[in-house]
Amino acid sequence: MGRRVMSAAPATAVLTDRPHAAPMCGARLQVRGIVQGVGFRPQVLHLARALGVVGSVHNEGTMAIVEAFGPGPALAEFEQRLRTLDHGGARIDALLAQPLAVPAALPSTFSIADSALAQPGLGVAPDWAICPACCAETLDPFARRYRYAFTACTACGPRLSVFERAPYDRARTTMAPFPLCAACAREYGDTDDRRFHAQAMACHACGPRATLRRIDGKPFSLEAMTALDDADGATSLLGRGELVLIKGLGGYQIACDATHADAVARLRALKRREGKPFALLVRDVEMARQWCLCDDVAEAALASPAAPIVLLPRRADAPLADGVAPGLPTLGVMLPSTALHLLLMRRRKAPIVLTSGNLSEEPQAIRLDEASARLGPSIAWVLDHDRAIQRRVDDSVGRVVGGAFRVMRRARGYAPAPLPLPEGFDHRTKVLALGGDLKNTFALVRDGQAVLSQHIGDLHDAACLADQRRALADYLAFYAFEPDLVACDLHPGYASTQLAHERWADRQVGVGHHHAHIAACLGEHGWPLHGGKVLGIALDGIGMGEDGSFWGGEFLLADYRQAQRVGTFKPVALPGGDLAAREPWRNTYAQLMAEMGWPRFTSNYDELELHRFLSAKPREMLDAMLAKPALAPRASSVGRLFDAVAAAIGICRDNVAYEGEAAMGLESLVTAQDLDESADLDYPFAIPRLDKGKGLPYVEPLGMWQALLGDLILATPAARIAARFHRGLAAVIVRMAQQEAERHELTTVALGGGVFQNKVLTELVLRGLEAAGLKALLPRQVPVNDGGLAWGQALIALARASQDEQRQEKIPCV
Repeated sequence: MGRRVMSAAPATAVLTDRPHAAPMCGARLQVRGIVQGVGFRPQVLHLARALGVVGSVHNEGTMAIVEAFGPGPALAEFEQRLRTLDHGGARIDALLAQPLAVPAALPSTFSIADSALAQPGLGVAPDWAICPACCAETLDPFARRYRYAFTACTACGPRLSVFERAPYDRARTTMAPFPLCAACAREYGDTDDRRFHAQAMACHACGPRATLRRIDGKPFSLEAMTALDDADGATSLLGRGELVLIKGLGGYQIACDATHADAVARLRALKRREGKPFALLVRDVEMARQWCLCDDVAEAALASPAAPIVLLPRRADAPLADGVAPGLPTLGVMLPSTALHLLLMRRRKAPIVLTSGNLSEEPQAIRLDEASARLGPSIAWVLDHDRAIQRRVDDSVGRVVGGAFRVMRRARGYAPAPLPLPEGFDHRTKVLALGGDLKNTFALVRDGQAVLSQHIGDLHDAACLADQRRALADYLAFYAFEPDLVACDLHPGYASTQLAHERWADRQVGVGHHHAHIAACLGEHGWPLHGGKVLGIALDGIGMGEDGSFWGGEFLLADYRQAQRVGTFKPVALPGGDLAAREPWRNTYAQLMAEMGWPRFTSNYDELELHRFLSAKPREMLDAMLAKPALAPRASSVGRLFDAVAAAIGICRDNVAYEGEAAMGLESLVTAQDLDESADLDYPFAIPRLDKGKGLPYVEPLGMWQALLGDLILATPAARIAARFHRGLAAVIVRMAQQEAERHELTTVALGGGVFQNKVLTELVLRGLEAAGLKALLPRQVPVNDGGLAWGQALIALARASQDEQRQEKIPCV
């Protein structure tokens, strides 16, 4: 993400009545970005004193305000170096310098002044994982914070999860009930200490405390466990196969031993989570290497301050319980995000499962009574603490794709760090974007920045919907935000769209689902508002198209204002509508009927087990559905094509336990050896045109199905079938992209949509586009899936508003 600053040269007021001395100058510097809760003011103080600059720095709203005085050259150097401060997660997105009169009585030094109340800017820091210095201190028997579960400094610790209101000071966080002891107060006031003005700091004497207890209130003895402390007692319980509820940074979590099959099975039953993989907590990168294959990029992501869950290839000999990630060759792995988690893993020789403390698909609980009510009596132990969680923050998730780490779920460690608007966008208009219904996030845009909320979840769940409403109210109140425009998806059935119509009908802007995917990609890469058009490739499950039909595999001639469909995938019926997303065999049947019909399928492939399976289905009812668009709407969905292929070879054929399970299963079959097969064996796709050659070019899968069914007759291994499908699909995507890029004289391709979470397909497409001489843009910090929709919606609404203003300005007066 590029840093954006204003005022390239220092703006100063000069005092010239001092003979034989350099003129004294003054400047007021307004700094926006991530400048609160990250030790920014102490950094400014150290820099100023080193350069002989006097004055002060204070928090105001969510900005930092610097009033500085010094000789002209020193002040110029101060401002220049101020722009590059980045320790502890500080990030400067805008710096506005204004002249400031030099007072007759100059301050004698540079100091940190009291914070001032103001309208908060979009600059709240995310929660960051415990830093190496605090890790070492927590594990040092001679340190004052030895085995303290809440060790933190200016470079790490909670921010968003404890932040109550701006400006960011201890008194305005959930740390307020814990007054600093004398020793901590000395560190807080020592300009040379790494805890100078660290608002979340504490120690055994004055801070929050972790407590292990039974949820049913029954007594027990830590001494009988031979435990060092409460966290160590929880470690012992995990080793015995117990489930333990843990109060984490942004909500309650449930832990169990990842090698204990019975414990993992009980956890699945407790959460009602049939097959979705669990994430693992490891002690350090070395332990991660023992269980997974890690390259340098993955290790850097694991050990980064964000400390996300990273999807990694599992080692074949990793002795995990089968129920951790059923049928998948990858594991979601994370490092400790807090000292509490670090202590929990201190004696562990194997990973633990660490998952949210709630039933499957519900939002994470942030209060013990809430977690206990949801989970019932099946869990007996809780490692609790007495620091309140101000707002729910889930763990972030990502994986390495195309040589870079890509965020798939943006939450702890990333949200709500502001995103700078690309060049050319209006900084005055305030936009609220409400996102989609799956993987919901929302976005606020003001003053040249956007805040993308932490991951909320799927709004079809009533608890998640209520949580989204609470989070939205929290952000609007916190930032004192009243939008000029409210962007939402075109789909009228989305809860997020309905909210826009109900509450902001007078300023609501509908945005195409797939256009938003492409705009989100462009925005992250800083594509200017007037940067021209790109070819957008948006591949996902389903979304409302600009023409009111369902899309899911689109090639778009796009900029921020418009998206013209120039290519698509063949629209195929979805028997039963939403049921098709939950029962993959329905898509197989619909695809085969669209391509060849039942008589031809029977004539050529009646010996297949797939034919026997489909013959047993209620075909008469299905055919009646296919004849009625209301019961089987057509969609150009690549996500459903994946489901159809997976079901055809027996993966998740009857139903899926979670979104994307069939496609993930299909991807998981692909091996490097099968990818190295001759390209002559790639499954073929054609690119004819709709409407008897007069309409859009589209991807026709008939050849692919014929080749796949032929391989089934030959008993070709499923892994080889999966690889041939991925290779053939990637090849036709690149072919279509090359064809449309040449036709429209484009050189840049922007990728978006949840299908691009598929590492195998995405890397094949990236290599193909590069070989074709096209520059490919793929999101990194903003999810490529629906978690990034709100960011794209906001950019489109803002771009269109700017265009409308320009049109109005050109209307002549009469």
